[in-house]
Amino acid sequence: MPLTLLLDLDDTLLDTNMGVFIPAYFKGLSNALAGMVDPDVMMPALLGGARRMLANIDPARTLQQVFDAYFFPALGLERSVLQPVIDRFYENGFLALQEITRPRPAAVDLVKWAFSQGFRLVIATNPLFPLPAIEHRMRWAGLPPEEFSFALITSYETFHFTKTSPAYYTEILGRLGWPQGPLVMAGDDENTDILPARAAGLPVYQVVNTVENVVESTNWEQGMIEDLRTWLDETDRTGLQHSFGDPVTLLALLRGTPAAIAGLTNGLPGEKWRCQPKAGEWRLTEIACHLRDVEKDVNLPRLQKILAEENPFINAEVTDRWVEDRDYANQDGRDALMQFTDHRKSLLQILDSLDSGWNRPARHAIFGPTSVRELVRFIGEHDQAHVRQALETAL
Repeated sequence: MPLTLLLDLDDTLLDTNMGVFIPAYFKGLSNALAGMVDPDVMMPALLGGARRMLANIDPARTLQQVFDAYFFPALGLERSVLQPVIDRFYENGFLALQEITRPRPAAVDLVKWAFSQGFRLVIATNPLFPLPAIEHRMRWAGLPPEEFSFALITSYETFHFTKTSPAYYTEILGRLGWPQGPLVMAGDDENTDILPARAAGLPVYQVVNTVENVVESTNWEQGMIEDLRTWLDETDRTGLQHSFGDPVTLLALLRGTPAAIAGLTNGLPGEKWRCQPKAGEWRLTEIACHLRDVEKDVNLPRLQKILAEENPFINAEVTDRWVEDRDYANQDGRDALMQFTDHRKSLLQILDSLDSGWNRPARHAIFGPTSVRELVRFIGEHDQAHVRQALETAL
């Protein structure tokens, strides 16, 4: 199986100096809207929108939806009035920021080598920007998306979490169909590239600018961008696997699932939801209905029972037959996905509040003695299987 390599963009593939870049970006966008918006109003609205994106953990709302819901009301203007001006800024004015950045030839060499090895590559940049702004920066890095077949580029139009959340990384893996081969996240920033990725269960590699920046006491690999190729060549890749089982990783997986399916099915026409890939295989609509009903009729009641009773007996449920019994094929798949997301949010609300409750025992009809943690792990495995199925069906 090919190695999946997630690559941060700013200050990993491209020298950006975000401490200089972000103020210049805000100023440029503010100047572009100066004829319509007072800069003294614009800056707080931009910062407020960015803060809300960073805080978002709602798998039902993309970062663009989160930003827009705050930004345009704060300005007192309709999105339809301002968006054409904003779009022109990203087409033209944003380009002036290139002079702040510098390409890294070693990064281009790494990416070319990785593609030659058959790796699956992802631009795992913080999705606080629209896709055109990210693609411009990729071109500045010498990695134009027109020439390099990246499997995924994360942006605020379709992603639901920023890189401060471990769910950002599980959303990526879900969008890729939960690849089962070796996996690495490489980036420079400990607080957005390394710690959240590790919390999501990913192996990591921290990119440093100089050898002197290597810190021997860390629990992860470090090196310059040109050293990453050597490390990947010399490392036993069987050890570079996603792992989950602790509460933080499980929560990230469960939170990322509805977001990933929303991204996979974004913009699909109704006939694609209803189309059966092959005889005996599930339609997208049937997958969404199955996830909805398992969450509503199995996962939530089961968790509530374990938390309310001492070591309760948990029945086994045969849910695959519901596809026919409940006539999923003739239901609305997109509506079922929204309902699944609502039920998943209810489950997450309960799990987010657990402490020692993760160890509460139960007796399962098939698995025998079990616990909340183990049953939630089974939910995660069930999620992964159906996300893979959804990707294959959506293609």
